[in-house]
Amino acid sequence: MTGFARADASANGLSWTWEARSVNGRGLDVRLRMPPGYEALEIPAREAVAKRLARGNVSLSLSIEKQQTNGAIRLNEQVLADVIKAAERVSALSGASQPDAAQFLMIKGVLEAADQAQEDADARAARERAMTETLEVALDRLGEARRSEGARLEIIIIEQISQIDQLAESVRASRSRTPDAIKARIKDAVGRLIDATSTLDDDRLYQEAVLIATRADVEEELQRLSAHVASARDILNERGAVGRKLDFLAQEFNREANTLCSKANAVDVTRLGLQLKTVIDQFREQVQNVE
Repeated sequence: MTGFARADASANGLSWTWEARSVNGRGLDVRLRMPPGYEALEIPAREAVAKRLARGNVSLSLSIEKQQTNGAIRLNEQVLADVIKAAERVSALSGASQPDAAQFLMIKGVLEAADQAQEDADARAARERAMTETLEVALDRLGEARRSEGARLEIIIIEQISQIDQLAESVRASRSRTPDAIKARIKDAVGRLIDATSTLDDDRLYQEAVLIATRADVEEELQRLSAHVASARDILNERGAVGRKLDFLAQEFNREANTLCSKANAVDVTRLGLQLKTVIDQFREQVQNVE
């Protein structure tokens, strides 16, 4: 879910640039950084992100620069009138002489650059629409970057799923899981129990033997691992957001691997179980990157 994109445009003496960054996240979190006075863009910006993305921490930043003008200035007559009125009142109250024309022109706001003229509502709305369209271009490019990363991740995840499947099959094919091997381990375990105590009756010995046999059987865990492998492959073929589903499967994979390791009473099964947990951890790390 990582990516970066930018887009820029200009109109009516302004140029602006949107930058969009995305990093991994369990949900969708959008953070905006915009100059003062552009708060009206926040809602359409969040809506534009939500239409395109389902997961990730997304940061949007808007930078604005005024384009160079020909240096034309204008007289703000309303500001000048207010200043003259105030000066007349001060003169009447204090008896001081009024400022001359040059002094009036030095007061902030009386003279302003031509591009600082008050923007009407229609012009402002048009500018905000143009800026939103530029943002959508940046988000489309961000989506392309994320899809490119997703294509690379898909190859890695498919390989990891295959490794999980192969390791589960290796456990299933282990010689330690043959009836004769299990029978020998049960016989050995029961023999140690008899040597350790003389108070075990036949019923207790039978119960202990059943418990040992149950712990030696990991067929249910192997069947569930195979089912999860099939589900993961089906999910990868789905369209749309699949990251949450894969994240859930990673937890299920890990649960079965833990149970398998806890039941393992043969060296080769323990070794395969630990390898399985390693691959599952790698799988879980990768699916955090998937939308």
